[in-house]
Amino acid sequence: MPVPLHTQTVIAFIWDFDRTLIPDNMQTPIFDEYGVDAGDFWTEVESMVRWHDERRELLARDMAYLLHILTYVEQGVFAGLTNAKLKELGANLEFCPGIPEFFESTRKHVAGVPEYAGEGITVEHYVVSTGILPMIQGSAIAPHIDGIWANSYVEHTAPPGFVDRLPVADPPTEIRHLGQFIGHTSKTRALFEINKGVNKNPQIDVNARMSEAQRRVPLRNMIYIADGPSDVPVFSILNQSGGKTLGVYNLEPRNNHKQVKQLQEQGRIQGMAEADYRPGKAAHLWLMDSLDQIAKEIVENRRRAIESIKNPPGHA
Repeated sequence: MPVPLHTQTVIAFIWDFDRTLIPDNMQTPIFDEYGVDAGDFWTEVESMVRWHDERRELLARDMAYLLHILTYVEQGVFAGLTNAKLKELGANLEFCPGIPEFFESTRKHVAGVPEYAGEGITVEHYVVSTGILPMIQGSAIAPHIDGIWANSYVEHTAPPGFVDRLPVADPPTEIRHLGQFIGHTSKTRALFEINKGVNKNPQIDVNARMSEAQRRVPLRNMIYIADGPSDVPVFSILNQSGGKTLGVYNLEPRNNHKQVKQLQEQGRIQGMAEADYRPGKAAHLWLMDSLDQIAKEIVENRRRAIESIKNPPGHA
């Protein structure tokens, strides 16, 4: 039997970001800051794959907007756009109703139920997004989140021979290249990093072979909340593994109800609700009910484990 590494009493809420935690795209504050028409930018992004294909170049669709932001920087449209500036603009993001209060509500809920608290059950919240990391880090939810997977930019380049040179202080500069890339399929990697505890113990490799008993957060203890087809790979894994999946939609500024309804009709998601997380709203009720279901299962599994231990025979 492998030695258990964790108690497996963590319940993880894993959130998409755009149109899940916020009602629109997170890049809007960038466009507002520089006076760029969002519609024009996204029209260009939608045309980029074809534009490069005509030049016999292959461009991944989910990477296009990230590279176009860099082009806007290079051309002086987004002059002075640094990681610090992106973090500063993240503070302008407005969240869906009930966020960030919902995060703390879940933690208080499990702490307030004696049978949950007695088993040491805790709640963690993670963001896994194809958005921009420093903007999320600068937003109002950052203090309430246990981890973020998102795209990042680097401002500096390491020149040939840099290893043998003395370190020098680099002056501030604009973003230049992609640092970390989180695409639609790589969201699943974040899922397994949480599952195996890589984010808590970097000594563990995400590709390491681990038994179910050795994993920090079982997939059945996860709840994934998202809005779109790009989230189907994660939805599929959790649906197959006993986790919970909720599709959420916004009516303003863009109505994506039909898109999420299609996910439900295709059996991609277990539940569907408007992205309003205030008490009494459908999303709040569904998520809290799912939290209770997972917590009760943990308690019941602990009870069965104890009952399976046979006491030695006593004296007559």
